[in-house]
Parts: sequence; structure tokens; C-alpha cells
Amino acid sequence: KKRECLVALAPAAPPYCPPPRTLQAGMASGCTVNDECSEAYNEIKMKKDKRYVIYKIKDFKQVVIDCVGASTETYQDFCAKLPDDEPRYALVDIDYTTDDGRPQSKLCFFYWSPDDKSSVKSRMVYASTKDALKKKLPGVMKAIQANDRSDLNEEDVHKEMKKI
Repeated sequence: KKRECLVALAPAAPPYCPPPRTLQAGMASGCTVNDECSEAYNEIKMKKDKRYVIYKIKDFKQVVIDCVGASTETYQDFCAKLPDDEPRYALVDIDYTTDDGRPQSKLCFFYWSPDDKSSVKSRMVYASTKDALKKKLPGVMKAIQANDRSDLNEEDVHKEMKKI
């Protein structure tokens, strides 16, 4: 025999919508962005005395500067500074030539996240903090995510920069 169950349904309450709130930098991960990160960005942008700035998250709490490359350093020098087993962010002044032969120099944001060697927690914290750092670096026209060394191929980066 089939049993029927009758339940009186109460009218549905309207869904609760919390008031909108503004997220502070890094709120999603709990990480903040140190002011020195913005200062280094301004220096690389205005003074052109640095080739790159590499950022890291210290103690899963704050984005800080990991290392800085002088303007005499190359793209290969930058790539060599990225650790094989930990994510990093970087701001790199990329020199390239446009299709019509003009030399150009533009800032590019890199998100380095070596999938096979870094911890899941580390990758998650870096992924959720990335936008907070990018907001502190206004005017950066290109962002590249690299998950292994082949993603850092200089020719491919130049092709991406030409699309700007």
C-alpha cells in the first residue's frame, strides 16, 4: 500500500539579503597588501629604475616585496628568481618591439603558481589575494598566469604584450 503524507506548508518567508559591504584589500583570503608594494609599483612605473618587483605572501597574512631587479637585469634574470615550489606575484617592465618596429616598454603583472610543486593551501591563498594586489597596481594593462616554466616563454610574453 502507498502511504500519503500531508503536510501543511507555511507561507515562505522572503529570502534574507544581507546589506552590501565593501571588501577591503585581500578580504577574501584575510591577507592585506603592505604599502611598500604600491610604493615599489610607483617607482618601477615612474622612475624606470627597476626591471621587476616580485611579491610574496608572508605567513599567509600580508603581501610583501620578495625581491627587486635593477633596470639592467633581463627577463631571464626575473624568471630565474621565481621559486619552483611556491607561488609569487610579479610586476615586470617588459621591453618589446611593436609590429611596425617601434620599441615599447609596458608593465605586466605575473601570477606564478607552480601547480605540481606548491601546496594547495598556498595556491588557494595566492589565488584569492591576487585581485587585492592588482587593485593596488592601477594602470597595469596585461596580466599573465604562469603554472610552469614553459608559460614564461619570452616570445609568447612579447606576443601577449603586442595585443595591448
